[in-house]
This record gives sequence, C-alpha cells and structure tokens, in this order.
Amino acid sequence: MAHIYVYSPAGAVRDRAAFRRGIKQLQALGHEVETDPDALSSWQRFAGDDATRLAAIGRAAASRADVTLISRGGYGLTRLLPHMPWRDLARSVERGTRWVGFSDFTVLQLGLLARTPGAVTWAGPALCEGFGAADVTDASEGHGGATGSGGPDEIMLACFDDLVSGVGEGTGWRLRAPDVAALGPRQGSLAGHAPLWGGNLCMVTSLLATPWWPDVKGGVLFLEEVGEHPYRVERMLLQLLHAGVLARQKAIVLGDFSDYRLGPHDRGYTLAKVIDHLRAQLKVPVLTGLPFGHTPTKVLLPVGAHVDLLVEGREALLLWGHLH
Repeated sequence: MAHIYVYSPAGAVRDRAAFRRGIKQLQALGHEVETDPDALSSWQRFAGDDATRLAAIGRAAASRADVTLISRGGYGLTRLLPHMPWRDLARSVERGTRWVGFSDFTVLQLGLLARTPGAVTWAGPALCEGFGAADVTDASEGHGGATGSGGPDEIMLACFDDLVSGVGEGTGWRLRAPDVAALGPRQGSLAGHAPLWGGNLCMVTSLLATPWWPDVKGGVLFLEEVGEHPYRVERMLLQLLHAGVLARQKAIVLGDFSDYRLGPHDRGYTLAKVIDHLRAQLKVPVLTGLPFGHTPTKVLLPVGAHVDLLVEGREALLLWGHLH
C-alpha cells in the first residue's frame, strides 16, 4: 500500500523486539518498509551521535517515501535544530511525503512550520510504541516489553490507514462534563479555518523565543504530556500564557496527560485543578479528552493544516477536509 521509511532521529531503540514487531506489523498491513541503516545505532542515550542522526533525517527526506516514521521519541532533536536540513524537509513535504511522529518529534514539526508556513506534518504514532506494542502498557511507554495480548490499538491503526489511503478528513471525541460546563452557551463553531499546531507540552515550551518558534495566531493549539506532575504542567502552561501565546489562539485542546504520581502534600491539587486555573485566566475555550499523546489510542493530526473545530453538545469535531 505505502512505502514507509523508518528512521531514528532522537533516542536509541532499547527494545529491539518492539522494533521488529513494528516492522512486521507494517508489513502485515501490506506496506513496503525501508529501514534506515542507522535506525538501531546507539551512542550515549541517542540513536547515534548528532551527525549520524542528521544524516538519517537527510536520507528520510531523500527517500521519496509515502511516509517517514520515527522509531521512537525520547530526546535528541533539539540538539539538531541549528543544523536541520529544513529545505530538504520542506521539499519532501511538497513532493507528498508525510512525516509522522510525536513527543520529541514536536520540535522538528514546529521548527519546519516556523521555517515553512503551511508545510503539513502529522502528529501520530512512532514505530515501537504504536506498531510494535505487545500490550497496552507497551503502547503508552513506547519501548515494547513483555509479550501480551493487546497489540497495536485498533483506532490508531484505522487512523494510520486513513492517512496512507488519503481518506481521513477529521476526528472527533466526546467531551467531559467539566468541558461542557465551562463552555456554557458556546456551541457550534469554536474555530474556522484555523491553523492546527502543538504537540508535546515540554517540547512546545522549549521553543519559545527561539528561531524555531512558529508564531501562530488564531490557531487551535493541542498539547499532551507524559511523566510530568500537574504543578510542572501548570508551570509550562502559565509560561505559554504569560508569553501571550494562549490568548492569541482560537482554542486550546488538551490530549492525554499521564504517568505521573500525586503525593500526600498535594492536598487535592490535581490536573483538573490546573485546568480550572487555566480557564480562569483565559477567554479562549479549553477542551480536554483529545485522544492523542502517550496513550495507545492515538488519532493522527495534521500539524500546520487549517481546521474547523465544532462542538455540538458533548461531541467535539476537528475537521481538516481532504489534504493532498
């Protein structure tokens, strides 16, 4: 069905079994999988030194694949930003290659959007955590692990199939009761023809005041995070708020925030309290529950595309239409 190029631009693959499962899963779905020669390289915590990973990105851009897919996230792309082959990336997008990834991959997506407004990349799964998952724990962690019976998430697989077949035109989810209460009478269109952007909260915040920050106004900003206590999440959200970023958007959409532990001294301070505080500072609507992040059920989102955000009762729809 599709030519998929798998490469490792950030953290080293630590679970090669998950990597192999991911390759086999994609092949079983009928795809032609090309693996970068350094996909399993390792240097310190990275998938090769900086030059090795830059070369891998360059090969992915030159591959003319239908999809380029990261093996995993982790950390490493921030080190490469000053040397990234931005023109090659933009040309590959223009030729029709769809770049897919999430987590650390956010900085590449937003850096490209800053350099080339309108260049669409896709927030979606990585090979190991998505296609190589043996069970749901693997899918949220992203490293593979003990064999289980769950396997890759069916919704994620369906969304990926929509991407490669070119039929996906949007996504939807059911709002939580606090979202509906906070919206009040605001129903119908919350944003029209608004640029969709965002990704991992830590990565988004790290780009503020850098040359790779996309100064998006009137957009729909989506955010997710993993392993960060609610006070750290609040601190990053308030940094975006105080910088004026959040107030310039049409809507803020929060995905999955997981894998953190509250302590006795939190005394009722939870992620819900963080969201309540954020809403009190903003006139912009804040929605939660988007099925995206470090979670098995993950939709694919076109970063840089223009979208419509609609709310009808408890149903939220994010629509982007047919993307060539």
